[in-house]
Order: sequence, then structure tokens, then C-alpha cells
Amino acid sequence: MSGLKAKHQRLILVAIALIAIIGAGLLAAWGLRNQANYFYLPDQLVAAPPSVGQPVRLGGMVADGSIETLADGITVSFIVTDQEDARVPVRFSGILPDLFVEGSGVVAEGSLNEQGVFIADNLLAKHDENYVPRELQEMSEHQAARMAEETTVGLE
Repeated sequence: MSGLKAKHQRLILVAIALIAIIGAGLLAAWGLRNQANYFYLPDQLVAAPPSVGQPVRLGGMVADGSIETLADGITVSFIVTDQEDARVPVRFSGILPDLFVEGSGVVAEGSLNEQGVFIADNLLAKHDENYVPRELQEMSEHQAARMAEETTVGLE
């Protein structure tokens, strides 16, 4: 490269840098192509179900009266629904989150099986805006505010 002018050397270095950046981006996209989890609401999952075994997330409400513990004691089946009439049967084996109850929000990570049952690998229970931690439930509003103030004093 000693025979090239400085202007041409810079141009070649810029071209090599651009090729390297584009190559790194393509490698990253190729490596992450199977890691994407699509989010479905129950009506979307019923209308256009993903392929069997494709990892997705299903979000909705746990239908009232639908939680059933199966004979093995660790597998739970329930129905996830939305505000419409869509209902998706879900099966989960494992420890349930503390906030998982009928009528609460839930996000299930997993995939559909051949029978159309959503097999969840992970459950995330959501709480409403009125959530109060167990430790604060029996405190008055004034006591809870004072406790919150005491815990944030050292953070400033």
C-alpha cells in the first residue's frame, strides 16, 4: 500500500471497515434468528396459530374456575383468555409464581403442541396497579409512607 496516495489508502480502509461492520451485523442477525419470541394475545393465537414447537409468548388473563392441578401434583392446566371469547388451554409443570391466581394477568412462554395446547416452560404472573406487598398490607397508609421514606433516604 506504500505506492498508493494517502487519499486512496483512507478510502480502502473505510471500505474494509464498512464490510467488517456489515459482516458483524449479518452474523449477529443469523445467530439470533431462532431466539426471537413472538408475543400473542389469545385471539391472535386462535386466529393464526404459530407452527407446532415454535417458541412464543402468550399473554392474557387466567380464566375464572380454570386452574386445575393434575394427578402428578406439579403440572397445572388452566385457560388463558382475553376480553373477547378467545380461550387457549395452557399446561405448565413447575413452581407457580406467588401472584398466579384466577382472574390475574399472566404471560406464558412456551409453544403449541399437536393438540393445540400451549405447553408453557415459564410463567410470569402480573399484578394490577393496586398491588401491595404482603409486608405492607396490615400497615396504615401513613405507616407505609413513613417506611418507604426511610428506605429511600440512603439512596439519594
